[in-house]
Amino acid sequence: MPTQEAQSTKLTYEDYLLFPDDGKRHEIIEGDHYVTPAPKTKHQRVSFNLALALGSFVKERRLGLVLAASCDVIFSDENVVQPDLSFVSKDLAAIVTEDNIQGAPDLIIEIVSEATRKRDEVTKRKLYERFGVREYWVVDPILETIKIYTQEQRGYGRPLELTKETNDTLTTELLPGLRLALSEVFE
Repeated sequence: MPTQEAQSTKLTYEDYLLFPDDGKRHEIIEGDHYVTPAPKTKHQRVSFNLALALGSFVKERRLGLVLAASCDVIFSDENVVQPDLSFVSKDLAAIVTEDNIQGAPDLIIEIVSEATRKRDEVTKRKLYERFGVREYWVVDPILETIKIYTQEQRGYGRPLELTKETNDTLTTELLPGLRLALSEVFE
């Protein structure tokens, strides 16, 4: 939920830089301030598994860079987020600076919790779609599912939903050759 202050004043990246370093995730979406507490351990295990698998795959093939939270992604002055994971291809390497990512990564991954579910599945999905993130993965560690949204001509199409229960393996045209068994992601 936006904080009380954000409801009356649209915040910018300049305001964002003044937020406290308090171990919480601070983000600005459409000028509204969102704060999320530190994630739970299952979230962190899933995040680590994904970062390890994607990071190794991308590094071995010299495809670009995988970055994990906390890393700012700046879409505009009023839209600054900290995705759980981001992939930036070699072709977009110029958007990665010493301090942050300035523009749309090729892939953003958010790992939902009960506190962030609506924001991740609705608010951020619309934001990422609008700013041209090629793929957006919504990872649910409780249901052990991954929804994959892919940019089409008019935005994200219907998501592909994979589940651990049916022994699905994640593949993507964005990273040819990648095969992620959901049983490994959610172990």
